[in-house]
Amino acid sequence: MTEQETKLDFVRSIVADDLASGKHDSIVTRFPPEPNGFLHIGHAKAICVDFGIAKEFNGKCHLRFDDTNPSKEEQEYVDAIKADVKWLGFDWGENLFYASDYFGQLFSWAVHLIESGHAYIDEQSSDEMRAARGSLNEPGTNSPYRDRPAAESLELFHKMRAGDVAEGEMILRAKIDMAAPNINLRDPAIYRVQHKHHPRTGDDWCIYPMYDFAHGQSDSIEGITHSLCTMEFENHRPLYEWFLAHLPVVATPRQIEFARLNITYTLTSKRKLKKLVDSNVVDGWNDPRMPTISGMRRRGYPAECLRAFCELIGIKKTEGTVDFALLQSILRDHLNACAPRRMVVQKPLKVVVTNWPDGHVEMINAKNHPGDESMGTRQVAFSGELYIERDDFREEAPRKYFRLKPGAEVRFKYAYYLTCTDVVKDDAGEVVEVHCTYDPETIGGDSPDKRKVKGTIHWVSAQHAVDAEVRLYDHLFNQANPEEGGDYLANINPDSCQVVTAKAEPSLTEMLADVVQFERAGYFVHDITSTSDKLVFNRTVAMRDSWAKLEKKLQG
Repeated sequence: MTEQETKLDFVRSIVADDLASGKHDSIVTRFPPEPNGFLHIGHAKAICVDFGIAKEFNGKCHLRFDDTNPSKEEQEYVDAIKADVKWLGFDWGENLFYASDYFGQLFSWAVHLIESGHAYIDEQSSDEMRAARGSLNEPGTNSPYRDRPAAESLELFHKMRAGDVAEGEMILRAKIDMAAPNINLRDPAIYRVQHKHHPRTGDDWCIYPMYDFAHGQSDSIEGITHSLCTMEFENHRPLYEWFLAHLPVVATPRQIEFARLNITYTLTSKRKLKKLVDSNVVDGWNDPRMPTISGMRRRGYPAECLRAFCELIGIKKTEGTVDFALLQSILRDHLNACAPRRMVVQKPLKVVVTNWPDGHVEMINAKNHPGDESMGTRQVAFSGELYIERDDFREEAPRKYFRLKPGAEVRFKYAYYLTCTDVVKDDAGEVVEVHCTYDPETIGGDSPDKRKVKGTIHWVSAQHAVDAEVRLYDHLFNQANPEEGGDYLANINPDSCQVVTAKAEPSLTEMLADVVQFERAGYFVHDITSTSDKLVFNRTVAMRDSWAKLEKKLQG
């Protein structure tokens, strides 16, 4: 094997072998989402696998909507899914399909199963069928309708098709084996009645195929060679293959399962995420705290980072949980290299420079990126009244605190050295203003006598600052396992979104397209849903706070 081949994961190895052996001339995969919600980060991995492998092997990947349940499907979800796949960097080209495209063929194949004695109409109630299904340790019990004549089942099936049967009155079941160790083979449902308007087929149908029946046959119709899915479908594979073996299909795709993405502090269940939306726990599917692709996009996650994350975790068979910190690390590394810098003060504390010339404003040259000269520089106003972060001043500071404190000298980034000389307090004893003197010989943030100043802080001119609403997002859940204790709603982090009014340098108004680093604070992006004149920025990810870690260690 070549060096490249030895690096292939098990899925890519299967694909490579099938092409090398001549089993397939080219490969065709598919990404088959249900349009019943927005896609999440788990789907991002599946998209990268399905589309990525097809691209690597010069094949193609279909986007096929599994729209077989009209009671839960909406066009909004279809549009959102298309947008997410495109944003991630993948394109299905002309290969956009819907399971509803095949309703006529699927119906004919269901008739074929009835006529061949492999399906029957069952009139038991759902509770009766559930009780008769058995358990992992006990076989199921045959339905009293299991041996009804094929002609009778066929007549009833056409009656269902004609709309003459109420929902839940009867269903079509495959006749396989009620004693099978795999419960999925115990006469699974194939068709059920739903008197619901379908987003694409309207009122043409009132019976709809179940997922397990529609999926494999849709794969076959489209000529899918490798049906890639997550491990929860492993026990469904025998059923997938049973349908293909008992129907006159042209192609027989191969289903291959890989481990789904589990990530700390995150839910990857559309049903549970929908509950968060419906319960108004979050502000819609694209809330920046949501693990949806649209939510992460709104929060400022670049598509490249999600693709890099999915590539790094790879494709495995064994289930595991990935630390969310890994994604944040990839994110920081990417944004550190490309995000321009701006100074923004989130918790303003006024600084008065007592020896500054009255009314004087000096334009300071500031780098847009410390490691990329091609990003150029900008002019920042420096005046006699400034804002700094409240956390950058302490009246009583520990020995290793190198920010501003009484008698201490610190570097105001890009500008001057300032020394704290006095403080002003309100009636409650809280510091509301800090007085400093500046050294005019330290312009540019350097001292001509090379004296050492360990602290450097950012600032904005009070006279020139603009207000910005800054949303400080954190994990939506306060537990690494959101379902710890059995109720994920009980583990909602009450501090997952804190809103502050920040003071920003005016050039931030020009930073509305890309992620920007608020110096020493983190990476932020203008909120794409904001329609007001007010600046609104969402925190993408915080910087690592070295002092906070040190302080926690000292306190511990």
